[in-house]
Amino acid sequence: NVEILIPRKRQWFTTLTTRSSSSTIDALESYGSKLLAGCYDGSLRIYSPQSSSSSELRQEPYVLETTVSGFSKKPIVSMKLLLSLSESIAFHKLPNLETVAVITKAKGANAYAWDYGRGFLCFSRQKRVCIFKHDGGGGFVEVRDFGVPDTVKSISWCGENICLGIRKEYVILNTANGTLSEVFPSGRVSPPLVRLLRSPYPLIQTVVLQNIRRLVKSNNAVIVGLDNSVHVLFPVSIGAQIVQLTATGNFEEALALCKSLPPEDSSLIAAKESSIHTRFAHYLFENGSYEEAMEHFLASQVDIPHVLSMYPSIILPKTTMIPQPDKNVDISGDEAALSRYHHPAFGMTWSNAALESKKMSHNTLMGLIKYLQKRRPGMIEKATSEGTEEVISDAVGKSKKSNRGRGVSPLNSGAREMAATLDTALLQALLHTGQSGAAVDLLKGVNYCDINICEEILMTSKNYPAQLELFKSNSMHHEALKLLKQLLEKSKSNQSQTDVTQMFSPELIIEYLKPLCRTDPMLVLEYSMLLSNTNLSGNISADLVNSYLKQHAPNMQGRYLELMMAMNETAVSGNLHNEMVQIYLSEVLDLHASQSAQRKWDDKDHHPPERKKLLSALESILGYNPQTLLKRLPRDALYEERAVILGKMNQHELAMSIYVHKLHAPDLALAYCDRIYESISFLPSGKPSSSIYLTLLQVYLNPKKSAKDFAKRIVALGSFESSDTTKMMESVLSSKVKGGRSKKIVAIEGAEEIRAGLSSSTDILDLLSQRWERINGAQALKILPRETKLQNLLPFLAPLLRNSSEAHRNFSVIKSLRQSENLQVKEEVYKHRKGVAQVTSESMCSLCNKKIGTSVFAVYPNGETLVHFVCFKDSQGMKAVVSRTPHGRRR
Repeated sequence: NVEILIPRKRQWFTTLTTRSSSSTIDALESYGSKLLAGCYDGSLRIYSPQSSSSSELRQEPYVLETTVSGFSKKPIVSMKLLLSLSESIAFHKLPNLETVAVITKAKGANAYAWDYGRGFLCFSRQKRVCIFKHDGGGGFVEVRDFGVPDTVKSISWCGENICLGIRKEYVILNTANGTLSEVFPSGRVSPPLVRLLRSPYPLIQTVVLQNIRRLVKSNNAVIVGLDNSVHVLFPVSIGAQIVQLTATGNFEEALALCKSLPPEDSSLIAAKESSIHTRFAHYLFENGSYEEAMEHFLASQVDIPHVLSMYPSIILPKTTMIPQPDKNVDISGDEAALSRYHHPAFGMTWSNAALESKKMSHNTLMGLIKYLQKRRPGMIEKATSEGTEEVISDAVGKSKKSNRGRGVSPLNSGAREMAATLDTALLQALLHTGQSGAAVDLLKGVNYCDINICEEILMTSKNYPAQLELFKSNSMHHEALKLLKQLLEKSKSNQSQTDVTQMFSPELIIEYLKPLCRTDPMLVLEYSMLLSNTNLSGNISADLVNSYLKQHAPNMQGRYLELMMAMNETAVSGNLHNEMVQIYLSEVLDLHASQSAQRKWDDKDHHPPERKKLLSALESILGYNPQTLLKRLPRDALYEERAVILGKMNQHELAMSIYVHKLHAPDLALAYCDRIYESISFLPSGKPSSSIYLTLLQVYLNPKKSAKDFAKRIVALGSFESSDTTKMMESVLSSKVKGGRSKKIVAIEGAEEIRAGLSSSTDILDLLSQRWERINGAQALKILPRETKLQNLLPFLAPLLRNSSEAHRNFSVIKSLRQSENLQVKEEVYKHRKGVAQVTSESMCSLCNKKIGTSVFAVYPNGETLVHFVCFKDSQGMKAVVSRTPHGRRR
C-alpha cells in the first residue's frame, strides 16, 4: 500500500495506469508530459499522451512513443530527470539522452535523490550516504560523506536534511552533523519507499496498490511503479474536494478543508464557508438539531429573513423581503463536480408536513431566540448609527427626519428595517415560549419592534405590561396612559379581580407620569386629574400645574397646593402661597354669604372647618399678599382674619385693637403678643423686646386714642378708600356687650379718659401679672394713671421686685468674688517678686558658662538659674528665628 500525507475520506487522487508486459520496470521518471520507464533489461521506454504533448502529466491514455535499447548495461535502478543510476550515476542531456557526465564514486550506489532548487545530489552506497553539489557545468563536487547503520533502501531530500528508508523504518539524517532521528516504521512486508510531497494536509489517505517497486514525485502527480505497470496519482483540487464533501454530507470536513485554500483567496474562502454553513444548518434543522443549526446560520452570516422563512407562524413587517427557500446554494463554480454526488438530506421538500409541525415547537423557537439574541447587538448598533447620521443630516437640512411610532412612514434604512424584522420576530418567539418577563425587558431597552404587529399580538394575549412598554419605548404616551386608565377603571369596577387591581393601581400611572414632567408637562397635567389625591409634580413646575388646574379643574386646585405645601413649603413660590390663601378665603366668603342670608353667622363664636383652615393658613403661611386679602374682607365680619392680616403687615396696634375692643378676646391679644415676642427673640439681631406688651397696655388704656390717626394708617395701607375708612373704624371700634346690650366707648381725653378705661377693665392687671418678666416695669408704671392703687399692682410689682433684688444680690456676690480673685492674684505676684537671688564671684552663666561678675544678669523663675542678660536676650532672639524657620528646622 502507498501512504500519502493527504486528507482522509476524500478522493484526493485520481489514477492513470500504463502497462508494460514485456519487461519488469525498475525505475520511473517524468519529463514534461512524458513517462520514462527504466526496465530490468537496461532499456529505456518513453510513453507520451495519446492526444497531444503538454508540460505536465495528463489524465488520458498513454502510448509507447519510443524504446531506447541498451540504455544501460545493467538494470536501471533509478532515474531523476537528467540523472540515471545503473552501474553508477550518469548525467544525461534531454531530450536526446546522451551522457554528459558520470560520477564514478557512485559506482555500486543503490539509491539517490536530487534537490532541484539547490543542485545537491545525495546517494547511498553500501552503508554510506554521500552528498555532491552540481558545479553549474557538467560535473559534481563532493561535499560530505556520512555513515549509516544499514543499507539504504530509499532516499529523499527533506529541506536541508535527508529522509532515509533503512531496514523497516524511516530516519532523518542531519546533514550538518550526521545525527540520525527515527521517524516511524515503514511496515512489515514491503521495503520503505519515500518521496517528499510539499503539501499542507495533515491527514492520510491510503491508496491500495501492491508490489510497489518505485515511488516518484512529479511536478503535478505521484508516479507509482509496479512490476509491469505504472500508476500516476493526480491530486484532486481543493475546491472539488470541498464540493464532494459538502454533497455527501461531510460538512465539518468540508469546513476544515476550506482553511487550506490559499490565503490570497479570502473572499472565495468566505463564500465557500458561508455556503457550507448554510447547507449544514438546513441539514441540522431538518434533522432536529435546532440550536446547533442556528449556530451554523450564525456562522454563515446569512440574512435574518432567510432564517425566519423557516418559521411561517412568525409575523414579520411588510417591508421584510422573505427569500425563496433554496438549499442548493452556489459554492463558487464547482457545480459540475457536485452534480455527480447526491445526499438524501437534500431530497426533502419545504412542504413536508412533519417538518412544518415542528417549526413552532418550544425547542425550535428556543434555538431561534438564541440565534436572534446573538445577532441583535451588532444589528442594533448599526441601526442606531444610521439613526444618528440621519439626525445629523436633518440638522443641516440634507434630509427629512423620520420618526418612529404609529402612522409614520416605513423605515428607509436597511439596518433599521433588518433590526425591526429581528426585534419583531424575537418578541413573538419570547411570547410563544412563555418568556413574558424577557419580552418586557426587550421593550424596555432600545428596540425596533414593529408597532402595529406587536400591539395586536400583545393585545390579543392580554400582555398589558409588555404593551405598555411598547407604547413607552415608541413615545406613544397617550396610548399608554389611555390603556392604564382603562385598566384602572376595570380594576375599580370589578374588585374581585385582585390581580388586576394590584398590577394596575394608581401608583403605576404616577410612576409613568413622573419622567414626563419635563418633556411633556401638559400631558402630565391632563392625566393627573385622574389622581386627585396624589402628587405628580416631582419634576414639573408647580406654577404650571396650578395654572392648569385653575383652568380645567378648580375643585382640585386647593388639594394640589396643600400637597405641595406639605411636601416642601419653602420650595413653593409666593404666588402659590397667595393662591392657596385666596382659595381658602373664597370658601369662607361663600360660607359667610350663604349663612348671613339665613342669619346664622356669628363672627365671634362661629368657627366652621373652612374658617379654621383659613386662620391657620393666615398665621402659618408667609408668602401671600396681605393687602390683596385685606381688600376682600367684608366690613362687618371676619374681624379675627383682619387682625391676623394686619399683624402680617406689622400693624400690631390695629390688630390688638380688634382683639381687645371688637372681639373682646384678651386671650387672643395676649397670644398675639407672645407670638411677636418669641419670634423676635429668635432673631440673630439681639435680645427680645418688651415693647409689644407695652403697646397692648396702651390699647387697653386708650380705646379710642385717635380714630383719625387709625383711619389715616388704614388709608395708607391701601385696603379701603378714604371715604370708607371712618365707617370701617366705627365698625371695628364699636363693641357689643354680652346679652345683646351694646355700649360705645366714648373718646377719652387726658387723665379722665385713662381713669375711666382703667376702672372698667381688669385685663390690664391680668396682663401685668401674667407677663411681668417680659415687661419693662419702669415704662409700664409711667403709662399707668397716678390714681392706680398699689394694692392692685401687687401681682405685678411683687415678682418684679423679687427678681430685681435677686439680681442685685447676684451682682453683689459676683463683684465680691472678682475682688477676692483680684487680691489673690496680686498676692501671688508679690510673692514672686520678693524672691532673692545671691550672686557671688563664683556664679556662672548657664548659657555661656562664664562668670557673672559685675555684669547685668537675669534670674529664671526657679530662682536659681542665673544668666547674663545679654545671653538671655540672644537666646530669645535665636528662639524667634527658629520659630520662623519653615518646618521648624534650625539654622
